[in-house]
This record gives sequence, structure tokens and C-alpha cells, in this order.
Amino acid sequence: MSLHEKSIELLNRAVADEIQAIHQYMYFHFHCDDQGYDPLSLLFRRIAIEEMLHAERLAERILFLKGDVVMVASGPVQAIHDVHQMLDTAMGMELGAVRLYNQMANECAANADSGSKQVFESLVADEERHYDQFETLKENVQRFGEQFLALQSMERSRALASAPGPGPSPA
Repeated sequence: MSLHEKSIELLNRAVADEIQAIHQYMYFHFHCDDQGYDPLSLLFRRIAIEEMLHAERLAERILFLKGDVVMVASGPVQAIHDVHQMLDTAMGMELGAVRLYNQMANECAANADSGSKQVFESLVADEERHYDQFETLKENVQRFGEQFLALQSMERSRALASAPGPGPSPA
């Protein structure tokens, strides 16, 4: 067993979770966009991109430790179309990541791998921020109800209706 084999195993497990999160959040992004919920759609898209950066950071650490990056999602995408369920799922994913990455940071510390520990600790801070963003949006949906979502859809329709059309075609 190599010196960093346990860290590489933990880092690859985190890569799998990040890839699953990317897939899930992009799925939510597509469906929110289709429903006209632009701010929510953009939040899911932005966080999916941040999760891609997490996967990259983890992969760089694996390669530094002379391991091989395993690019397999940890689970399938859940087909959820209800905004409330999307937000609950996202919050659960982020909270799970916070718990898991804290545990992984502690395991890396116990195995004298402070570099991997620091990677996991930085991911914890990002995942906590993501959780807070989803929680704030969920509170807004709960506080303002379906009107909050309807207003997002109406703003999109208004913006599309006022957008200039294509110019005259050349003769």
C-alpha cells in the first residue's frame, strides 16, 4: 500500500460525488430554464460550474499524489421537476458533502496528508456557501409562494417580448 493510497481513494470518491452533483445541477438548470425560472436556472448552472472546478482541484491533487483519476459519477441523476423538491435535493446534497468532506479532511490528517486535508477543508467552505444559497432561495419560495416563481417566469416573458427582432434581411 502506497503512502497516499488512502488519500487517493478519498479524493476519487469526492470526484465521483462532484461529477454526480454536476450532472444533477445541470439537469435542474435545464428544467428550470424550460419553465422560465431564470434566476433559479442560473443558480443551478453557476453552482454546477463551481462543482466542475472542485472536481478539477481534486483531480490535480490525485495526480500530484501519483494516482489515477476515476471519472465516474457516484449515482444517477434524479428526475425531479418540482422546484421545491429540487431545492430540497440540492440542500441535502450540499449538507452531505459538508459532512463527508469534513470526515475526509480528518482522515487525511490522521494519515499525515495535510495537503489533501486542506483541499477538503476548502471544499467544505464552498459547499456550505452553496447550501446557504439554496436555503435562501427555498426560504424565498416558501415566504412568497408560487407568486415568487411566477414573477420570474413573467419577467422572462416580458424580456423576450421587448427584445428587438432580427433586422431586415439583405436583398
